Amino acid sequence: MATLSSIAAGLCALVCGPAEQDALTLPLETRPPWIAQDGVVMAGSWEALPIRARIFGPEPYAPTAEQQAAYEAEHSPAMIARLKAMGVNFAMIHCYRGAGLKTEGASMADAARFAKRYREAGLRVGVYAASGTLFWDRFFEEMPHAKDWLILTADGKPIPYGTQTFRYYWNRNHPDAREQCQRIVRFAVEEIGADLIHFDNYSVGPGYDACSARLFREYLRTTFTHGQLAGMEPGELDAIQPPRDDSPGLVRRGWQDFSCQALAESYHDLSRHARSLRKDVLVELDPGGVGSSIHPPLDHGRLLAGGEAFWDESGSSDYRNGRLVSRIRTYKVGRRMDNMVFAYTTTPLEMAEPMAFNLDCLGCICWYEYGRIVERPYSERPMSSGLLPFIEFFHRRRDLLRRAEVVADAAVLRSFPSQAFAEAEYGQATFQVEQAMIESGVPFQIIYDRHLGELSRYRVLVLAGCPALSDGQINQIRQYVACGGRLCVLGPAATHDEWFRPRQRPALDDLPDTVAVRADKGVDPVPAIRQACGGGFSLAVRTERPPTDPTPPQLAIGQREGTAFRDVAVTVRLPAGKRAAAVALASPDHNDEPLRSNQEGNVVHFSVPRIGVYEIAVVTFSESKRVPPVSPPIK
Repeated sequence: MATLSSIAAGLCALVCGPAEQDALTLPLETRPPWIAQDGVVMAGSWEALPIRARIFGPEPYAPTAEQQAAYEAEHSPAMIARLKAMGVNFAMIHCYRGAGLKTEGASMADAARFAKRYREAGLRVGVYAASGTLFWDRFFEEMPHAKDWLILTADGKPIPYGTQTFRYYWNRNHPDAREQCQRIVRFAVEEIGADLIHFDNYSVGPGYDACSARLFREYLRTTFTHGQLAGMEPGELDAIQPPRDDSPGLVRRGWQDFSCQALAESYHDLSRHARSLRKDVLVELDPGGVGSSIHPPLDHGRLLAGGEAFWDESGSSDYRNGRLVSRIRTYKVGRRMDNMVFAYTTTPLEMAEPMAFNLDCLGCICWYEYGRIVERPYSERPMSSGLLPFIEFFHRRRDLLRRAEVVADAAVLRSFPSQAFAEAEYGQATFQVEQAMIESGVPFQIIYDRHLGELSRYRVLVLAGCPALSDGQINQIRQYVACGGRLCVLGPAATHDEWFRPRQRPALDDLPDTVAVRADKGVDPVPAIRQACGGGFSLAVRTERPPTDPTPPQLAIGQREGTAFRDVAVTVRLPAGKRAAAVALASPDHNDEPLRSNQEGNVVHFSVPRIGVYEIAVVTFSESKRVPPVSPPIK
């Protein structure tokens, strides 16, 4: 049984990030082999039938005979065969939403019955196991004491789920609530036999309820010295409450760190429980995609270390108003955290992005509630037939896409204390540098504090908007430089410690220009990063834009559907000593086409005659090995 003391033990201060080896994410080589072998092409319908009736009517929790019949047809062998014929190999279905076992027990039994049908047809099954909310109008009838599980605002009110005021967010760290959620996980693993377990709405952290306050005080006790605690609030530690706007700065910063760690620990606890039941079950959550900066209680760098996948339910990818709008940033974070990204892929461009950036997952290609196949939940638009060639290509060319490795010249640090504690301009500085690198096609990864011990895989570490670094992090960076790594410092760096207390002098300013390229914040960062990389990147793509196309040349390839680009020059830096025996072009739009190439030293040059939405340039070594796939269309 979980207790408050055992939960508090897991909430030690991790403002500088846990070690990478502490991650619960299954190593790629120990995951079920079907993931890499087949990849994931998902179809979804995860609303339990009584929940549909509660949300959409006509009678709360009481589906009509017509709804019941359509629900059975939705999971019928005929429907499963139809999905499979479209290329779907993974179904995300319902398990439990939060209305109580008396209300949802029958639909949970249905999920076990339906899952057997999917498996018999050769599909894998994921289940929706928790919404993060209680449907209190039913749940409190079954468990009246669950009123103590609710997260409260500063004025003591529960937090509703948007306009659905019959749903309240519950404290994921409350010991009784944890036990309830663990029972659902056990059912999903043992009765349904789920391949993956989904936890939704991971966006609301601790609040002003009694449980949150007790855990926060335990966090403070284990994080700060007596002297630091004495300066936080007048009176005893046991009187400290979650902070308000006028609370001392260190209390507010401690609360932000605690909130992120508490939310992450609740997810990690469920992951550990699921793995205790079956060691290879996959675990996944929905915290949303990676935004412009870290906003507590959301810290993807901590959350994603608990599982193998996460959702980005943001809008469509496009090039609008002179700016690229895409999920590339989310995919990059997913790859660094060894997580698949689940997203709705409703256009060819949205399928091109995950083939270029995601880990063995094409995304959720349709929603099929009541047997109607539409592009996403609650949409009236049918799934486009134009997606079928991309789905077929994803399956047919697994030899190119399977567990493809990332080649990254540079790493951009998302520093938690810099983004959470400092002024918003610092988080924006990091975001703007990431955006410039994406739009310029620079091969890079996004890293978090936890990754500073693994910098040797990058030629350059980019510090942009990173004023707050701990002594330990500074030592890690200095060790990286001493071993041959280089820095690109854009704006102030290491001017404060991990709690955003100012240092006497910036801690990295003594590094010479031979190892640290410096530039002012706000300038175009790409030239400085290129200089730090020795004057060039591992991949370069150049194209001439059509006269009527406003897209910048570096962005143009593949970012505007319906526009073809011609004579695209590509340069790829090969591993030392390798020769390019052949270069070919693979695409959903045509059979493989050979390309002429020439090699100078370890750099191979070739030209792509035409690109529509998606192409892969396949460089084959003379000993029949391949460079990790290069996907110029959406760089």
